[in-house]
Amino acid sequence: MPTVVILDYGSGNLRSAERAVQRVGADVEVTADPQAALNADGLVVPGVGAFAACAEGLHSVQGERIIGKRLAGGRPVLGICVGMQILFERGVEHGVEAAGAGEWPGTVDRLTADVLPHMGWNTVRAPEDSQLFAGLDPEERFYFVHSYAARTWDLESGLAGQQPKVTWAHHGEDFVAAVENGPLWATQFHPEKSGDAGARLLKNWLDTL
Repeated sequence: MPTVVILDYGSGNLRSAERAVQRVGADVEVTADPQAALNADGLVVPGVGAFAACAEGLHSVQGERIIGKRLAGGRPVLGICVGMQILFERGVEHGVEAAGAGEWPGTVDRLTADVLPHMGWNTVRAPEDSQLFAGLDPEERFYFVHSYAARTWDLESGLAGQQPKVTWAHHGEDFVAAVENGPLWATQFHPEKSGDAGARLLKNWLDTL
């Protein structure tokens, strides 16, 4: 059974993520301990709330260093919701600009849409060779709740010499819904709140550990 750490940096939805990953077959620990986070087979970086608050929490436990060290060794990391957003260089929310982990270039900012937040079920457009969405119907829906997103993708060559695989969704405009970049994967939606489809997606990630 693979070991997974849910990184605890004070950003909510920890227990739902823990239960969801346990259900698909992992030995899960919720902790901020750097050694445990480095040694686990997989690391999940969750996140809910404002970008700046999540980024501050991540930096407070040296989460960006943990992520960087894992990726340097080719060890899998999965970001969820704001845990995906803080992998980018920066976020701008309510006029406040904050630095993210800087794994990907780009800025997370407010979606242009008639209704915000984008809350509820939506389809995504995944690449045909996606491992993350393998075995899932293209019309499958996933649960989103956010007003901010990465609206462009600017990285052409990815980690481990692999071309990044970018999945898109639409709410008012196109935005990045998921990324597979070598050992660094992430979703803007909540797989732990997305029923059977989310469970299959988490299992797909777990199978890479």
